[in-house]
Amino acid sequence: MNIEPGLWCREKETIMAESMLGLKRSHRCAELSLANVGQAVTVMGWVQKSRNKGGIIFVDLRDRTGILQIIFEESDCGSESFAKAEKLRSEFVIAVCGRVEARSGAVNENLATGAIEVRAESLRILSESETPPFHIEENSRTKEELRLKYRFLDLRRPDLQRNLMFRSRIAILTRQFLSEEGFLEIETPTLIKSTPEGARDYLVPSRVHPGSFYALPQSPQLFKQLLMCSGYDRYFQIARCYRDEDLRADRQPEFTQIDMELSFVDVEEVLDVNERLLHRLFGELLGVEVPLPIPRMTWREAMDRFGSDKPDIRFGMELHDVSQVVKDCEFAVFKNALAAGGSVRGINAEGQAAMPRKKIDALVDFAKGYGAKGLAYAAIQEDGTVKSSFAKFMKEDEMAALIAAMDGKPGDLLLFAADKNTIVWNVLGALRLELAKQQDLLKKDDFKFLWVTEFPLLEYSEEEGRFVAMHHPFTMPMDEDWPLIDSDPGAVRAKAYDIVLNGNEIGGGSVRIHQSDIQSKMFEVLGFTPERAQEQFGFLLEAFKYGVPPHAGLAYGFDRLAMVMLGTDSIRDVIAFPKVKDASCLMTEAPSPVDGKQLEELGIALVPQKEE
Repeated sequence: MNIEPGLWCREKETIMAESMLGLKRSHRCAELSLANVGQAVTVMGWVQKSRNKGGIIFVDLRDRTGILQIIFEESDCGSESFAKAEKLRSEFVIAVCGRVEARSGAVNENLATGAIEVRAESLRILSESETPPFHIEENSRTKEELRLKYRFLDLRRPDLQRNLMFRSRIAILTRQFLSEEGFLEIETPTLIKSTPEGARDYLVPSRVHPGSFYALPQSPQLFKQLLMCSGYDRYFQIARCYRDEDLRADRQPEFTQIDMELSFVDVEEVLDVNERLLHRLFGELLGVEVPLPIPRMTWREAMDRFGSDKPDIRFGMELHDVSQVVKDCEFAVFKNALAAGGSVRGINAEGQAAMPRKKIDALVDFAKGYGAKGLAYAAIQEDGTVKSSFAKFMKEDEMAALIAAMDGKPGDLLLFAADKNTIVWNVLGALRLELAKQQDLLKKDDFKFLWVTEFPLLEYSEEEGRFVAMHHPFTMPMDEDWPLIDSDPGAVRAKAYDIVLNGNEIGGGSVRIHQSDIQSKMFEVLGFTPERAQEQFGFLLEAFKYGVPPHAGLAYGFDRLAMVMLGTDSIRDVIAFPKVKDASCLMTEAPSPVDGKQLEELGIALVPQKEE
């Protein structure tokens, strides 16, 4: 039913919504400029705010491009439109026809449209709004829980809208670049066979196959390898993936990958095409020149120098291995760690010797959160004397040698961890980042890329009592290390590579195994019986019987890449409808109970959990 313009519901003293009635928007708000002065335009959007100055009403109109000032005067728009303008409140949706003018008052330098305004000639109210639970504004200080409950309102905020528009541009430019490079965009299934090796799957029960389940894909890994077997040569997909794991600021249960696979290539070709992709993205979207080639560092070097396989190289504060320097000292913490096959390593927090004891104690507690039993320290005073938690256990020449090994100088604070290598790396890797934050060394507009290569093929799981794949069971070992697979499997390196940006792993991949004998041996080392390997991966092994090209690939965490490019603190800032840390959606209240009839159709019975 058509509603006449200006129709009022007088009993409720509100304006009834009007239809478009043939109106067409001519411009978005921030598409107008001084070049449009004198033009008749039609703009539509949400009322940001309205100010009635008596005889003249100023309205800030907002859409996804920005804010535009509208002026209502009765002599221009008529009494009916002016009366409606008097009733406008925040978040009303309106259409305004008028003429662009240069601003009569002072230019607003904070707005893209700050030099112009639109003098309204007519107004239609397309939709009213209740008072929103929070103000729609940039950098809102409203609690995130409330904003996520009303995410449809939160997404009206200009900063979030810019984020999602930027994300869209990443996707468009990526598609364009990969298409130019000969890649084909091919979709792979999202209802797949569960292959539980790694993170937990999300399972989907089948109604037509009672007792059987699909899994939602953790990645398109197996299907993209099958596409290489099928001769598609270069594949990519912007793919939805799912992992039932604990959430962090840079992790969600459902996320998006920029996924690719290439045939007849080795490591160099994959790194080359991805370096040029990153050069294109950062150059065109941010105006940032990515120097090529991107530096490379082996996994072992990254761990030894930075205590992390995704090192942030925007600052120094590298780890020093001082095990040999202190091997004969009498400090029990150092001695016991070395006797157990561990190491003693330290970092030099330059210029921090005057740090108060309370802050040092806080760093000790921080280190304990990463597995340390404690943290030894030595503060070198400006006069050269040393305040240390362990000096009484060290001879003078031993302390001097230790300080020299740490490149210590007056004013520096030296911090040490002693334990198994994995613990020492974790502790000092986290500690250097914490100190960098405290010293404001992490500049979001300083982009430092790094390839980390030659990861271990396997890592030993104490929990499972066996070796597990560090990446996945289809990763190719380094040719020269393969003879060690039986005698020293932990020493075998993989043809695997991660692309790291400012301490974030934004992507990773590997050369894949394409020889059936190596794949079978890999399954054997991982503890798979031939029957289990056939049960879980039989379709892939069958394909491998019919001519498999050498192939390799890489996948970016699209959400994480967007987060780092935009300099946001949370991955939720670049996802339209994110989950919170317990994997629930505050807006839709998912997950939620389902009707008993649905469960009956699926043959599922719920068993109450006992409280612990």
